[in-house]
Amino acid sequence: MPVSSFDLKRVLRPNILKLEPYRCARDDYSEGILLDANENSYGPAYQVEIREGADGREELRASSCPDSLHRYPDPLGREVKQRILKLRPSIPSTDNVFLGVGSDEVIDMIVRITCTPGKDSILITPPTYGMYKVVASINDVNVVKVPLIVEEGAFQLDVDAVIQAAVSDPTVKVIWLCSPGNPTGTYLREEDVRRVLDSPFQGLVVMDEAYVDFVRADRGQSYVHLVPEYPGLFVMQTMSKSFGLAGIRLGVGIGSRELVAYLNNAKAPYNVSTLSLGVAKSALSDDGVQKMRSVIRRIQNQRDEYLIPELLRLPHVSAILGGNDANFVVCRLADSDGKPSNAIAKSVYSEMAQNRGLVVRYRGSDYGCEGCLRITVGTAEENRVVIDTLRSLLSAIP
Repeated sequence: MPVSSFDLKRVLRPNILKLEPYRCARDDYSEGILLDANENSYGPAYQVEIREGADGREELRASSCPDSLHRYPDPLGREVKQRILKLRPSIPSTDNVFLGVGSDEVIDMIVRITCTPGKDSILITPPTYGMYKVVASINDVNVVKVPLIVEEGAFQLDVDAVIQAAVSDPTVKVIWLCSPGNPTGTYLREEDVRRVLDSPFQGLVVMDEAYVDFVRADRGQSYVHLVPEYPGLFVMQTMSKSFGLAGIRLGVGIGSRELVAYLNNAKAPYNVSTLSLGVAKSALSDDGVQKMRSVIRRIQNQRDEYLIPELLRLPHVSAILGGNDANFVVCRLADSDGKPSNAIAKSVYSEMAQNRGLVVRYRGSDYGCEGCLRITVGTAEENRVVIDTLRSLLSAIP
């Protein structure tokens, strides 16, 4: 989308443009004696002890939980956003950051504010993350599919086909890209991404970067640095993968101030909990980021120096597909003739999960992934168990 011609208001649903957002109590004041939001001033009931003091007044004693849990959280998560800016210094301001309950809420919010049910469409590039299609179905939105180039496990954009499909179909409001992809584990080339962004397409281009921190520096970087240049680009990230915080359910969206403002208008008032915000703030501290990067180096080393070479030594392992830019490996299993085999992949997957206490992901049904298992890079000991178990099972297959 040429920057000069992009108009967000033509992308958003008319009712979203006219929406008068709910104004919650914490939008106005967050300090003082707070009696404006019908919170429980006595604190969390299960951890509060009420006693009568010597002067006859009530004394409240709370135990170990944070003393703010009886208060609603900051509806915009400002402190967390400030730390995200330090992690991703190319983001202009906190006004460019949206926080959601995991990336899945961010995906849903983008579809809901852009696509009219029963009328509009999104474009996806299979094989890709399955929630794009699920969210579209929930919201009664059509799905246009333009497969990735999958020959020899490339998993790169068919740029001309993506642009043609998006530009020729006026119902397409959002192009979903995934870099590194899931299940592909492949970083999308910047020249291809820029071609899509510079095309005549007038909708949003959403880049899902759940795994971006696992990309080695010589392979690429986050596309957040393109957000100030392209108002139609929206980048998604998460605390679930590199930070190891899948349980707090915190997704991040980075885009233009205008787009983030509309997302904030449409979201639930207090969507991200105090507990999630508190954990995220700690994880995004200088010490937390340093630890995250240390763990990433371990994962990269286990992936590149142990898991991949050991997998390639096993019988019936014909290839490791993709760019290996994430915290998992896509392993293709083949029969004795070298043909990709879903039967072998399914059999091995089921045996490991049901009888060996080892669970990986069968991906043979995905486009371009015939015969494939997706194996998360675990600890050194877990990876040894993977190799030993696969060697035992695959050696027994003719």
